[in-house]
Amino acid sequence: MKATIKDVAKLAGVSFKTVSRVINREPSVGDELKERVWAAAKELNYQPNISARQLRGASSFIAFIYDNPNSHYVIEMQHGLLAECRAQGYELLIHPLSAGSGDIMADLEQLLSTGHIAGLVLTPPFSENPALIDALRQRQLHFVRIVSASDDPAESEPCIYVDDYQAAFDITDYLAGLGHRRIAFLGGEDIHRSSVARRDGYLAALQQNGIAVDQALIVPGEFNFDSGAERTRRLLALQPVPTAIFAANDEIAAGALFSARIHQVAVPQELSIVGFEDSPFSRQTWPKLTTAHQPNADIAGCAASHLIASIRASRNGSPGSGTDQALPANGFRPQLVVRDSTCPAPQ
Repeated sequence: MKATIKDVAKLAGVSFKTVSRVINREPSVGDELKERVWAAAKELNYQPNISARQLRGASSFIAFIYDNPNSHYVIEMQHGLLAECRAQGYELLIHPLSAGSGDIMADLEQLLSTGHIAGLVLTPPFSENPALIDALRQRQLHFVRIVSASDDPAESEPCIYVDDYQAAFDITDYLAGLGHRRIAFLGGEDIHRSSVARRDGYLAALQQNGIAVDQALIVPGEFNFDSGAERTRRLLALQPVPTAIFAANDEIAAGALFSARIHQVAVPQELSIVGFEDSPFSRQTWPKLTTAHQPNADIAGCAASHLIASIRASRNGSPGSGTDQALPANGFRPQLVVRDSTCPAPQ
């Protein structure tokens, strides 16, 4: 017969309530008791009954809310969230939403109506939507935001920030150090604050290196391959042409590389190209793309850690967000990765 929580309690020599607290990762249980309970659970091959926990009112799902055209970003986020949820005894619900929906909160209400959702992980653009954030606060829901920022917003909820600005500055400064003076920027949709931050970092690095801003080299668009290819075609028609392109993500950069090849422009000898995020696009192109490594799985795992700590603190009656110094730092800066798509500017 399948082992029950009472079987585990009997073998471990503790009450079934203690077993429940251990399984739910409550911090009030000592290490010695935890080891006894987990050893007994392993010996009996005990599996917690998620459905029963829900019926008792213990919400055990974390919902991942996103609207992002970059499939690599979404998959890496899922991996990071899932690993942390499993380690902490939570289930992950993946819930895409449309940022263009007329009433995003109404869409979320339907998700939350089951009563099984303990908290939300919000990614851009939802995490950067003030009206949505205010609505969630009014409902007193637990959530963590992943945002583009150069510093911790220091708000009441846990917030994980990615320093796109400084990473973009580093990329542009690197290109300027190679002697490039006509550096183009291919952005993504401005609904994503990361695109704006990357453009601002690019502009700051131009100023730092004494390079005049040429608006013809700043081309807005979308975070996808086709947008990168089309905008690069237009850039290559300029006189003089740019000697380097900084693309706001690797898909755009791969499109730029494709367009350069179609127009018989040698990369990197005539045109250096840099992406952002270090997705598979950056390693599957030829030449391989110089980019900025963004640790999406680590970012997601950190978000889940902070969110679950906040949920548990609230259930235990503790004040504040529930974060503590044992959790990983909540700020990330993508790091420059130099590969084959960049070289000194042509003479």
